[in-house]
Amino acid sequence: MYSEKVVIVTGASQGIGNAIARAYVDQGAIVIGFDLHKPEAPSIDYYCVDLGKPDEIEAAFSELDRKYGVVHVLINNGAISQFNKPVEDLSSSEFSQVIDVNLNGSFNCARAFIKAHKDEYYGRIINIASTRWHQNEPGWEAYGASKGGLISLTNTLAISLAETPITVNAISPGWIQTENYDDLTEQDHRQHPSGRVGKPRDIVNTCLFLTHEDNDFINGANIVVDGGMTKKMIYL
Repeated sequence: MYSEKVVIVTGASQGIGNAIARAYVDQGAIVIGFDLHKPEAPSIDYYCVDLGKPDEIEAAFSELDRKYGVVHVLINNGAISQFNKPVEDLSSSEFSQVIDVNLNGSFNCARAFIKAHKDEYYGRIINIASTRWHQNEPGWEAYGASKGGLISLTNTLAISLAETPITVNAISPGWIQTENYDDLTEQDHRQHPSGRVGKPRDIVNTCLFLTHEDNDFINGANIVVDGGMTKKMIYL
């Protein structure tokens, strides 16, 4: 299915993004990784890109256009989650930095992808959001706002691209443990209605489903992949 398809994954060096990139490589795709650090996977065509800098995004897409001529899939996964602190201690520059990378970076990648897509019959954009867009903890204002904006961006892009073959969807992961899974406790797993904490493969499987060529009727959706946690009413 993905043989010779050109797929961009931002934030591809580690965690969920690395798992996504490797999965598309296994499916035969040509995978390009945008990140500040090189992935430990020689089969990924790596570009050092700071998602908070639009000129670096434009330069990378210009090079990809010369090299491949087209891009079929964009997965906006790259994000930063630092600056989790009491709101009165969060500076405006820190807040802006998170928005610049997580939200503006995704928008700028999407815009460049649309230009590079040209006259292809098939295109997919997936924005990796988070359940924190509507359910959060104290001190996560910047990250939560960036992911909420990403959901809204997904909704509008789907409408704006209605005359194209490009679909736009979001995935909102819940607790996805990317390392030391065996160190989790029984309580960690049991609090999820699905009976376990999530793994990167859960997001990978959702991406592969949404970007499948036959799945063009799922558009503007936000797929929550959280083991049912956000449906659970908790009283302390």
